[in-house]
Amino acid sequence: MREPEPLGVPLADVLLLGGTVAPGPGGRPALWNVSTGRPACLTAVDPATGEQLVSAPLADADGAWALTAAPDGVYAGTYSNAHLYRWRPGAGDEAEDLGQPLDGESFVWSLACDEDGAIWGGTFPGGKVFRFDPAAKEYTDFGQVVAGQTYVRSIACAGGRVYAGSYAAAHIAELDPATGSVTELPMPPSLDSAEGRAVYDLDAHDGRLYARIGSDLPGPLFVYDLQAGAWTDEIPGAHGLTVAPPDPGGGVHLVQYGELHRYDPATRQLSSTGLTFTGKMQSVRSFGWAELLLDDWPGPSVVGTLSRGEMFRYNPATGAYAITDTGITKSPIEILALAAGDGETLYAGGFLNGGLASVNTATGATEFHRFGQTECILPASDGSVWLGLYPEARLYRYRPDRPWNSPEYSPGGPPGTPVNPEPVLNLAPHLQMRAKCLVEADGKIVVGTVPEGDRLGGGLAIHDPEAGTYRFVRHVVEDQSVFCLTAHEGVVYGGASITGGLSTTEYTRESGAVFAWDMQAGEKLWDLEPVPTERSVSAVAIGPDNRLWGLAGHTLFAVDLGSQQVVRQYRLGSRSAAGSIVISRERLYVSVDNALIYRVDPYAEDDEPALLVGFVHRRLCVHSDGSFSLNRGPELFRVVPRY
Repeated sequence: MREPEPLGVPLADVLLLGGTVAPGPGGRPALWNVSTGRPACLTAVDPATGEQLVSAPLADADGAWALTAAPDGVYAGTYSNAHLYRWRPGAGDEAEDLGQPLDGESFVWSLACDEDGAIWGGTFPGGKVFRFDPAAKEYTDFGQVVAGQTYVRSIACAGGRVYAGSYAAAHIAELDPATGSVTELPMPPSLDSAEGRAVYDLDAHDGRLYARIGSDLPGPLFVYDLQAGAWTDEIPGAHGLTVAPPDPGGGVHLVQYGELHRYDPATRQLSSTGLTFTGKMQSVRSFGWAELLLDDWPGPSVVGTLSRGEMFRYNPATGAYAITDTGITKSPIEILALAAGDGETLYAGGFLNGGLASVNTATGATEFHRFGQTECILPASDGSVWLGLYPEARLYRYRPDRPWNSPEYSPGGPPGTPVNPEPVLNLAPHLQMRAKCLVEADGKIVVGTVPEGDRLGGGLAIHDPEAGTYRFVRHVVEDQSVFCLTAHEGVVYGGASITGGLSTTEYTRESGAVFAWDMQAGEKLWDLEPVPTERSVSAVAIGPDNRLWGLAGHTLFAVDLGSQQVVRQYRLGSRSAAGSIVISRERLYVSVDNALIYRVDPYAEDDEPALLVGFVHRRLCVHSDGSFSLNRGPELFRVVPRY
């Protein structure tokens, strides 16, 4: 096989997660965020002009949800290295790496600064709370604050206490730093259960906790009076990730139902501002106050950023508001999904930042559109391209021959332009989170899903595009998620995993399965576990020999469809990483270990798989001309094999 030819980086955008408002260079308030990328960058933006003031690389970090302002600078807690970083005034474009607060933790989810300037953080997967002493540069481990909860999703400090919000069940722990004792606050009375919910956001202001409980989607924000020890209010439809510090009258600003509102905790009244946000990207990142020193913007204004890098401001004195772009640099986006379209067209979907790109593999020309996190892509027989998204296990239909117009993510075209991609399904009511895989069968579009939260049980959604109807079947394989699909002669074949919605979900099965689903009868024909103790079947394909080929860990296997027995098996590579199987010119090409590509002759029982190339990559797909496309992180490559 020839060396892979680079095709460039098709996906690039801005993604901001956590944020804060704090003094920047020169001491004036700035909008601080971490821009997701490799490496992630701690950025500061002038809220008056949008100019980028600081861009400090955070070595070895991919991004950060956790930022907080402190007397000695701005702190960021990151993933996937779980380090703490600090920017100090006068440091320019450099941030100090303060190391990993706790061994064994991969994620710092949340940070807060207490009255003494100490930094508090919450982690995953230990569900621990730590303290950093800036003067001594020492960490203190306070352990797992809620038994069995592996995420400290949010944290706040007030009155000498630290409040930690957990996930995958919503609990709020009150920690006394002096004694290390933990007391759990009562849950809001209106919540029927803490299970499957997160204390996604926590803020503490003027003796009150503001706790948004639910998910990354809009949900209820609860107000807790710390002195009274009681919940006093519930604000529906609140967006994350934070509320602004109180104004002189004690009111806090937040986004509710897509509009900036002011909430008065004394009267429990909400008042609108007129500043509205559109689409799905309505959660604020940095959020605070700044004097802009601009004409017609007297006194302090509410300022903040949105996830795609826009900034907003609202002036309470005049009622003026605006949403404008910033100068934050776009970062390459890791490719999560690849699919070959007609001719030389390749579709690529992005991880986390999302985005959809179409690429001409002959020229490298790329058309990029801002979109959600795309888990899977299916070019269909009618020319449509079907897209499976996270979260809410959503399905969209994209028509490449029509203008792009996504009101949710990136509007385009003149007024009246039809929505394209068109939202078709949302499987959140069925407790599903990821539209993991897609296949076309008997004129239907079949979606394999992974459940939401700390639960088991993915399933199949079978959508009829002509009728506009669908059927959802959960637990197609009991307590397993559906990871991959293929179809043959009216039967859909799938590979399943014992994993659930979270990495911490407790398994009930030992081995991933393959299954067969009869489209006409609407029922499962059979399932079996082809490789004992391998948790997931990550790829399936019908070979030219009419057998079902699959990949479980680093074991390639073939199932005879008549007997439903495993008839061939090979060990490829050395690690149980997810892989791919593609068919080209009567041969199977199998990607394993995120690095190795083997060629397999399905008819030659005695031939061993031939290792063609070792090249680090994540996804592999084949084009009609027999060439391959694959990706390494955000980069695309094309490979022309020697047959």
